[in-house]
Amino acid sequence: QVQLVESGGGLVRPGGSLRLSCAASGNIFSINTMGWYRQAPGKERELVARIGIGGTNYADSMRGRFTISRDNAKNTVYLQTNSLKPEDTAVYYCHAALIRTPLKYYGELWGQGTLVTVSS
Repeated sequence: QVQLVESGGGLVRPGGSLRLSCAASGNIFSINTMGWYRQAPGKERELVARIGIGGTNYADSMRGRFTISRDNAKNTVYLQTNSLKPEDTAVYYCHAALIRTPLKYYGELWGQGTLVTVSS
């Protein structure tokens, strides 16, 4: 069974940085796309960034401040967040799409989420 496990969230002051990690566990042949979404209190979940065969995509409000990268050998995706603002406070969720394993094909998977709080 494949699972996504996030780490790296926490409390940071405005202007600070955090690096989030998400590792896909299990016997995996390939993952087409990995990415990050976030959900702030009282708001809908929104795309932060994603990376796949077609390249990378960023939400406009995060382009230039956040950088997504991926280590395919480790089935891990990273999100470097810089110049954090209080409005970046949210639960950040890892997402993976089109995951192929020896026994099963997954359409998509979500991690459990990691909380990022930006506050002075």
